[in-house]
Amino acid sequence: MISVVIVGSGNVAQNLFHAFQKSANVTVKQVIGRNRAHLAFVHDNALISTEFAGDISADIYLLAISDDAISTVGENFKNVEGILVHTSGATPLNAIKSAKRPGIFYPLQTFTKGKIISFDDIPICIEATNNKDLEILTALGKQLSENVVKIDSEQRKTLHVAAVFVNNFTNYMYTLGSDICAEHDLDFSLLKPLIKETAAKLDTLTTMQAQTGPAKRGDQKTLHNHLQIIKDKHQRELYTLLSNAIKEKHGKEL
Repeated sequence: MISVVIVGSGNVAQNLFHAFQKSANVTVKQVIGRNRAHLAFVHDNALISTEFAGDISADIYLLAISDDAISTVGENFKNVEGILVHTSGATPLNAIKSAKRPGIFYPLQTFTKGKIISFDDIPICIEATNNKDLEILTALGKQLSENVVKIDSEQRKTLHVAAVFVNNFTNYMYTLGSDICAEHDLDFSLLKPLIKETAAKLDTLTTMQAQTGPAKRGDQKTLHNHLQIIKDKHQRELYTLLSNAIKEKHGKEL
């Protein structure tokens, strides 16, 4: 049995709490947050605390908090005997270097307020300073997902950059697509099957193989026609920039 203390009350903390509650091999001994009202997802009041201190003995203390708060909050747990980990993709291990046993437990996924998701296929990226702690973090990760990988801080930072491209930037493209539809009295939901199929292709194709569209084909006529339709300067600049990048990547003449 692995005992855990969760520090945080946001989307990651909530999802981890619910996932651990389903595991027969993990016990959550405490959930800590500044605002008791934000800990309403913890139905057992005995588990709730608003005191940021490592008074409860546990195997692992999970800092599921904002990146900016990790170092400061971590100081409150530097003397615990268990492993102190944070769940950030962009923050290095040395942010909690004062801990006796620092580590990383980073679920590579986007989390949304009010939505509880399954961890079954979510990569859990772990890091520690010794093999024993890596084994414990691996065991904890395996309670949630079969996809537990050892990744150091530099690799994880790079992975986080890639995640911003495939998640945050992609969603911004959806926003622009939605804006263009709205400007022309079109329902954005017409594009949702296309969005789903584009993502599904990556189960069987590489990103290079999955690329389609006028830029990849070098279809200048369609590209120019699209630019005539797009009136917003920012949208036009992005369309041109991305089209040129795709053409260059796929070896088309500009």
